[in-house]
Amino acid sequence: MTIKIGIVGYGNLGRGVECAIRHNPDLELTAVFTRRNPESLKVLTPGATVCSYEEILSFKDSVDVLILCGGSASDLPVQTKELAEHFNLVDSFDTHAKIPQHFEAVDEAAGKGKKVAVISAGWDPGMFSLNRLYAGAVLPGGSDYTFWGKGVSQGHSDAIRRISGVKDARQYTVPVEEALKAVRNGSNPELTTRQKHTRECFVVAEEGADLDRIREEIVTMPNYFADYDTTVQFITGEELMRDHKGIPHGGFVIRTGTTGWEDENSHVIEYSLKLDSNPEFTASVLAAYARAAYRLNQEGQQGCKTVFDIAPAYLSSLSGEELRKNLL
Repeated sequence: MTIKIGIVGYGNLGRGVECAIRHNPDLELTAVFTRRNPESLKVLTPGATVCSYEEILSFKDSVDVLILCGGSASDLPVQTKELAEHFNLVDSFDTHAKIPQHFEAVDEAAGKGKKVAVISAGWDPGMFSLNRLYAGAVLPGGSDYTFWGKGVSQGHSDAIRRISGVKDARQYTVPVEEALKAVRNGSNPELTTRQKHTRECFVVAEEGADLDRIREEIVTMPNYFADYDTTVQFITGEELMRDHKGIPHGGFVIRTGTTGWEDENSHVIEYSLKLDSNPEFTASVLAAYARAAYRLNQEGQQGCKTVFDIAPAYLSSLSGEELRKNLL
């Protein structure tokens, strides 16, 4: 029996989810929901339906889990709360500072509908969050360091595209090499946000747009750019497609700590990702957590969950016996 999936939004992330479903035989794409004209979308999965977002509630009995693929700036704060009462769902909400607020709103809605809603499932927040937790539990006397990039941040790029006068944009997060080297050497530096990363923005503006205003809105945007050294470069649409077509990303989670009665032994735990496609990898994480959301709800659980609340076995298509035999 397959788990029937609905995709909300069919941009880079939504298309990535469709690919991820293809690689998971226990998942099946039932429908794609869009705010665009459904007739303008052609999906790759035979038999999958493309519907208007306004029709989504009519699928309450035919979709087991929704995977929400909108942006964190304005889509997910509304959609996740709106839909959690009616569907099991997963989102990739990635505005770290607002996760507690998002959790509370979604938990109330999911609890009311007796559904399971998994929020902030991706690689950061998500896989990186888990590694920070595991490493901190193992080395309680230590320091955490997270570096992102070099790569394209989908959420930050989306936030730029929502500025009036912006036609398209790509934003790269770049680790500061000196800071990364100091952490790996175990020197435990105290680093500010600005000392760890820089942000590079490549923006295609609409004809006649006020470039100075756009630049100022970007570099002062709270939760996205205000705390970083940010450069903004205006380019043509042709240059964007030629030089910035891909969506690579990656990064490092590093925990330094000590053991021994006198803290005489030092240790470094490092987890890293190097991704050709940020949205496709994020989509693969979402697919695994969609499986978990369905299983949890089948067991009678409800409410909002994060990656911290879900045991690893729920993510895998393998049985408990297979996991113990092959992976433990």
